[in-house]
Amino acid sequence: MFLSDKDILLRLILAAVLGGIIGIERESLNRPAGFRTHILVCVGSALTMLVSISMGKSFGIGADPGRIAAQVISGIGFLGAGTIIREGANIKGLTTAASLWTVAAIGLAAGSGYYMGAVFTTGLAILTLITLSKVENLVFKKKHHFIINIIIKDKPGQLGKIGTALGEMAVNIKNIRMFREEKGLISLELLVRVPVNVNFNKVINKLAEVEGVIDIDA
Repeated sequence: MFLSDKDILLRLILAAVLGGIIGIERESLNRPAGFRTHILVCVGSALTMLVSISMGKSFGIGADPGRIAAQVISGIGFLGAGTIIREGANIKGLTTAASLWTVAAIGLAAGSGYYMGAVFTTGLAILTLITLSKVENLVFKKKHHFIINIIIKDKPGQLGKIGTALGEMAVNIKNIRMFREEKGLISLELLVRVPVNVNFNKVINKLAEVEGVIDIDA
């Protein structure tokens, strides 16, 4: 039995609403893929699922309605890759890429009539993006990530000495910005991740002992 026009419309609208809910959260943070992109991905995935179901019923025994829909999961990877940006030592956009992949799966669920799965997954995705991001910032970024501003002498090997000092304390440099100052000085802005068992004040004291370091502000 083929789906009625009412069922088809219901599934497409549900996909648009669920994709839009996640898209609003991404749009509010000015991410590369926002409101419209998430809606289009979700609705497109739902339509692909509907086409797969229709073809499966048209050709009967031996037809696999999941073959076309399965290509959505692999194909969405190309779209997600476009949202990933590398900035220095940091990589941004992974969460948005993951949200697009999740939205595609939600669209497939809505298109197949698996309404509860689609709705619950949307709720969990929003919970993860909004609530857990605050927890992540509180527990990880604020506790273990620090920005250190250092003024050093402009001479060969100076940056290597700082890297060595941090490495001895197992402190990772996540990103670095360098600005040339007057009178043979260089200003460094370091984003570092400090292990839980390492006191941040000891890190600052260690850097202050490095030859050629003029000033530190953290």
